[in-house]
Amino acid sequence: MQQQNGQVRSVLNYQWIDSAELLQTVCDNARKKTVVALDTEFIRTRTFYPKLGLIQLYDGERLSLIDPLSLLDLTPFSQLLADDSVTKVLHSCSEDLEVFQHYFKQLPQPMLDTQIIADFLGFSASSGFAKLVQHFFDLALDKGASRTDWLARPLSEQQLQYAAADVWYLLPLFEKLQPLLAQTEWQSAVVEECEFLLKRAQQPNDPENAYLKIGNAWRLHGERLLSLKWLAKWRMRMAIERDLALNFVVKEQALYQAAESQVKHTSEFLDLGFHPNEIRRHGKKILQIITLAQKVEADQYPPAIQQIATLPRYKSTLRALQHKAGEICPPALNKEQLASRKLLHQLIKWVWTEQSNPERLPRLLQGWRQPYGQQLLSLLQTETTR
Repeated sequence: MQQQNGQVRSVLNYQWIDSAELLQTVCDNARKKTVVALDTEFIRTRTFYPKLGLIQLYDGERLSLIDPLSLLDLTPFSQLLADDSVTKVLHSCSEDLEVFQHYFKQLPQPMLDTQIIADFLGFSASSGFAKLVQHFFDLALDKGASRTDWLARPLSEQQLQYAAADVWYLLPLFEKLQPLLAQTEWQSAVVEECEFLLKRAQQPNDPENAYLKIGNAWRLHGERLLSLKWLAKWRMRMAIERDLALNFVVKEQALYQAAESQVKHTSEFLDLGFHPNEIRRHGKKILQIITLAQKVEADQYPPAIQQIATLPRYKSTLRALQHKAGEICPPALNKEQLASRKLLHQLIKWVWTEQSNPERLPRLLQGWRQPYGQQLLSLLQTETTR
């Protein structure tokens, strides 16, 4: 491999896979290996689901760029994903898992994520793939094609080289990280974190609770909150049915404003921030949903959303927990990996609003985090009783 000024100058030799025969061959060969590297390229601008444009596969010998737009049947690749004798290595794979789940209803198992391994080796959370390659191989990857339209054909050679590099260097990176991880106590923790990603990727979209993800939903009560719940449920179902991003059905803030104001006529929509196209397409339906919510008995209203972050004691409690997490965090770990703000919030909410329900344990009280989480829980219980 030739280098000049730290830049990769070599040309990666890949095979373009656009026929059933080629796909079967490369997947059969990959299934003879113990470890393969995977990546995907996709577009997600106006759609609810990602649009798969390319699959990259490197088995240590063959570098393959699989064209899903040319292949009617991707069963051989799905079988590779499911083959539990082959470990699939990915990097920062949450979005890739969503692609696999949507297109194949099959996740890569077993799976290891090099970003998670790097986290447990003390690399900062911002150490992405390119930075890790730079660190271990003193190579600067060309990221000039990162904004490619991966659904376009033909793809340029620069774009294809960019895509190929993401798996070509992934296996050598994995081979560098693995022995370092083996010298630590965190191997099982890495597996646990990867399994968590897989489990999360399998969770279906939940229109019934879509309203809980709308900003400021906690400010609404009674018929207004019910209106928002039904509007958010309708919007998500519409987004899934039409494969449209949620905000391309109706913008979140406009939906919230409609529920809050209990809009009664389409003439009010413009003042609430609705686009004219949203009014024309969905105005009557939104009015209908709000009208129906107004007729419901109060005992059918959803419970008020408890926004613990607005409570006076929340900030001081969170700061105390963050300080404690810094004290107990093992030296090799980043504190965010052990107890991020999100995980601490989850723990506080569990104690304050869920009565420490043992059937809904927060992540800080599960798995490798449990002994550290118990210390944080003890502090939280002390803070709570003051």
